[in-house]
Amino acid sequence: MRISRFPNIVDDVTVRLIAAVILVLAVVALAAHQWWLYAVLAVDFVLRAGWGPSASPIAILVNRWIRPRVAAKPRYTAGLPKRFAAAVGAVFTVAATVLWLAGTSVPVILIGAIMVVFPALESIAGICVGCIVFGWLMRLGVIPESVCLECADITRRAASRQAATTAS
Repeated sequence: MRISRFPNIVDDVTVRLIAAVILVLAVVALAAHQWWLYAVLAVDFVLRAGWGPSASPIAILVNRWIRPRVAAKPRYTAGLPKRFAAAVGAVFTVAATVLWLAGTSVPVILIGAIMVVFPALESIAGICVGCIVFGWLMRLGVIPESVCLECADITRRAASRQAATTAS
């Protein structure tokens, strides 16, 4: 079985639905102290960041069962910042899992709070914290603009969004 790479362009509606599923799991983990859920999320984030949405159980669930029931038209956005955001999620959830296994709870709770806030911002408000950091790193030259030309030119992306909205 071939696992695809992370796509250059993704549907923002689908991304927000994936974030909503992550939000639910993160809220349950934090509210019920079910820290093992961070291991589940860590596996999903690692798979999604490393091999793309086709390797992520949560993305597969959303694409097969949830997205077809949402009538919103696709809104395409750059995929590389979303991949970076998934990598950030992987770092946080792997850290939470390791800390949980080490028997510490306060750092796990702090990471758990972050794992509620970040997907809540994405799913509810469409604010991708990882994407914002990705943009900052590009402006600082840490990530070369050539990696994501569409991401580097925010005015072009805003113009294409406005054109798509006007055409609708």
